[in-house]
Amino acid sequence: MASKLYEEIIENIKRGLKGKAILACSGGTDSSVLAVMSNRIAGDKIHTIFIDTGLIRKGERERVREMFNKFGIKGKIIDASETFIKNLENVTDPETKRKIIGETFIRIFEKEAIESKAEFLLQGTIAPDWIESGGKNRDVIKSHHNVGGLPENMNLKLVEPLRDLYKDEVRQLSAEVGLDPYLQPFPGPGLAVRILGEVTRERLEILKSATEIVEKTIESSMDREKRPWQFFAIYLPIKTTGVHGDKRSYGATIAIRCVDTSDAMSANFSRPDWDLLEEISTRITNELPEVNRVVYDVTNKPPGTIEWE
Repeated sequence: MASKLYEEIIENIKRGLKGKAILACSGGTDSSVLAVMSNRIAGDKIHTIFIDTGLIRKGERERVREMFNKFGIKGKIIDASETFIKNLENVTDPETKRKIIGETFIRIFEKEAIESKAEFLLQGTIAPDWIESGGKNRDVIKSHHNVGGLPENMNLKLVEPLRDLYKDEVRQLSAEVGLDPYLQPFPGPGLAVRILGEVTRERLEILKSATEIVEKTIESSMDREKRPWQFFAIYLPIKTTGVHGDKRSYGATIAIRCVDTSDAMSANFSRPDWDLLEEISTRITNELPEVNRVVYDVTNKPPGTIEWE
C-alpha cells in the first residue's frame, strides 16, 4: 500500500504536468525518485535526460544507465562535458560557477524540448534548494543551479513536485519506489563546487580519483546504517611541501568532509575512526602523486554548509 507522501507526490506530478515534459535526471536521489515516479504514471509524456557534464563521479553514467534499465525508463544520455568545462574556464567565484552550470543545463534541455515538442521541465528541486538560494526576505546562502542558477529567459515551464520535501522525506520515497535510500547525495553542479577555484581537467581527474577512494573505503569499512549521512572529497587550491619517496614534493591538498543530518538544513561533522581516516589519507597520497596532504573538516552546519561552495 502506497504511503500518504507517495500519493501526494503523484498528485503533484499529475497536477503540474499538462503536456509533454523534459525530465532532468542528475542521477542523485531527488531527481531519480522523480524520474521513477513520473515515468510510472506519465511515461508517454516524459523525455528523461541525463547530461554527462564531465563534472560527475567515476561510474556515474553507467549507474544511471542501469537505473534507467531497471525501472524501464526510456532515458537519453547526452555527453556535454566539453561544453560545460569550456564554459567554466577561468571562473573561480562559486556563485558564478553555479549560474553558468544552471544556464548551460537549461540551454541543452531547450534544444531537446524542440525535438520532442515538450513544454515543461520536471526538476527534482527540494526545499533546501530554494531556501538556500534566497529570495524575498531570505539571504542567498548559495544559488542552487536549479533555482538561483536558472536564466530569466527560459522557454520551458517549471514543474517541481518535490519542492516542499526535505532530504529525509526523499529518502523515504526512495526506499518506497525501490531505489537505494543510502545513495550518496551529489550536488547538481557536480565536482565543480568541490573544486575550490578554477575547474581544470587536471584538477577534475585528481578529485574524481580522491572521491572514489573516499566513497569506496567508507562503503567497504562500515555497515550502511553506521555510515555518515554524506562523505566526499574537496580539492583545495593550496600547495604544501611534502615528501614522496626520498624526494621533496610540492603538491595539492585534499579535504575530507563527513556529516550526519536528517534534513540537510543543519548538520554535524561525523567522528569516524582514526584508523579509517588514516587509511583514506594513505591511499590518496600513495595513489595520487599530485597530492601530498589530506585534511579533515570539523565544521558543523551552521556555520558552514555541507558543501564547501
